[in-house]
Amino acid sequence: MATMRYSFFSQVLSLCTDVTITYPDRQFDYCESPKLERIVARERRQTLHPGMKLQTVYILHGGSDDDTLIHRYTNLERYAEDNCVMTVTAQVKDSFFIDTSYGFRYYTYITEELPRVMQSLFASSPRREDNFVLGMAMGGNAALMLAMKRPDLYAGVVDLSGGIGCSIDSDYFGRELKELSGIRRMASAFPAPENAVGGEWDIGLCARRNKENGVDVPPLFMAVGEKDFIRDVVRKDRDALLALGYPLHYEEAPGLAHEWDFWDMYVKKALYAWLPLKRAAADREG
Repeated sequence: MATMRYSFFSQVLSLCTDVTITYPDRQFDYCESPKLERIVARERRQTLHPGMKLQTVYILHGGSDDDTLIHRYTNLERYAEDNCVMTVTAQVKDSFFIDTSYGFRYYTYITEELPRVMQSLFASSPRREDNFVLGMAMGGNAALMLAMKRPDLYAGVVDLSGGIGCSIDSDYFGRELKELSGIRRMASAFPAPENAVGGEWDIGLCARRNKENGVDVPPLFMAVGEKDFIRDVVRKDRDALLALGYPLHYEEAPGLAHEWDFWDMYVKKALYAWLPLKRAAADREG
């Protein structure tokens, strides 16, 4: 697997930021009849050619993490290599992936600027059918938020142990912002609790409107550890989605908590079993 950390100046954020990118390079020969050193050769499925594009999984990191941690603490790179997908993990601090009240527009960055950069400067396919989002913890809530607010961008969404942040259960979302007001990062990112329900980040409202308008929301996958402290909150999102008539796949992992063993297991399951991956590069853009 090829791995790079791309540092660039974001116009949306008006600051320099980092993105960790992986390419499934060992899936490809460099030409039709490569001269191989047989001692290290492995079977490759395709040949590199100009204009080829890759399916892309956007990875949303958890609270207090950065764009490298999931690569260091799970086998994400190997799983992505096996399934011939590119991965993109952006650094968003503890912003909850929203356009924060303190001025940094991470939602706009994630949904507008970052995909354009990845699809223009790297081999990421621009087609909806080739793009997916997988989030863990804080990023899990954000994955649901992206599914509801920008369903046009993704062909599959995975929420792993999401529990703090945007919630499909609007009533809980309002209570959460009051009850967790002591978490200063959260309180400063979101609007005041009295303005939250019915506001921009009330994704329960988005979910209801999507249903009313017949919006094509991508397939949803959710999982949480049976012993996770956030499990009951994840169930609230599950129940709210089911009550609205959203089909989804939901699992609880026996004996596991809010931990890397759980996330490694379900990153693997998402890439090998859940997401509709082609496991091959697209010939051309468009």
